[in-house]
Amino acid sequence: MDFQLSDDQRALRAGVRELLAGRFGRDRMRAALDDGTGVDRALWRELGEAGFFALRLPETEGGVGLGLPESVLLFEEAGRSLLPGPLIATHLAAGRVKGAAQGGTVVAVLDPGQPVAHLGEADALLVLGAGDGPQASAASVDVSRVRDAATPVRSVDPFTPLWRAEDPVEAGEPLPGGGRLRDEGALLAAAEQLGSAARTTEMAVQHAGEREQFGAPIGSFQAVKHLCAGMLVRAELARCAVYAAAVTADPVEIAGAKLLADDAAVRNARDCLQVHGGMGFTWEADVHLHLKRAWLRSGQWLTAAVAEEVLAGDLC
Repeated sequence: MDFQLSDDQRALRAGVRELLAGRFGRDRMRAALDDGTGVDRALWRELGEAGFFALRLPETEGGVGLGLPESVLLFEEAGRSLLPGPLIATHLAAGRVKGAAQGGTVVAVLDPGQPVAHLGEADALLVLGAGDGPQASAASVDVSRVRDAATPVRSVDPFTPLWRAEDPVEAGEPLPGGGRLRDEGALLAAAEQLGSAARTTEMAVQHAGEREQFGAPIGSFQAVKHLCAGMLVRAELARCAVYAAAVTADPVEIAGAKLLADDAAVRNARDCLQVHGGMGFTWEADVHLHLKRAWLRSGQWLTAAVAEEVLAGDLC
């Protein structure tokens, strides 16, 4: 069996990386951070035109006709670039919520008991957990009614505004295939974590090769070598798990992939900060942005506690 990416998949990943580098490179990312911009509507529509949200819709419905493995590649690149906004919810809503596939509708997700990200900018809302267990169904509800009763709360990630919202009294309109949305959302979140873990590894290695102490690059010191090597191992282990889960779409493998990717994203960002030393703690460095996003994403779609229960249940 060949587990390598196909030429088409590599071309897809390269194309998305080039698009995001041109439309949300570091300069624009920092400008958006300074301006407090959450969702860039122009970029959102451009992503829709590029097929980011409609990637898995059949071509007969205006989509690209690809699958979950290709979606993982897209969201890995989004995680690398720290692209903000409810990307996963809008991607999952394509074909289910009008305008989501084209990028004309911003869709947020309400997971009972969790803060809602980007509720103030959302045009539509997916509600997870309209049933029991991690495979609960999903529904679409009136976002304005939920927003009117919601309260803004502080977010650790400056790119992700959070709202505390009450669970809707009415479940809303059930969505076709809603039972799979939580698992697919967890896998795409794991892909974003993977992208962040890979990026912080690259940042650490680059800094270790450029920064000098005692007349030598700090990357020549054994302690720094060990930090960078550990980061690479965690990122590649997470990559194997995420890619495998994308092929099987098995809930148990998705739970394992989310756990590994969360761990890689958080620990790699911490180690990257350690490699950068004092400058890693400054606002001008991007390390803290990856760490904060990784912390936040760890509690979204599938928390560690729920993922561990899924894995433990599979052993029984």
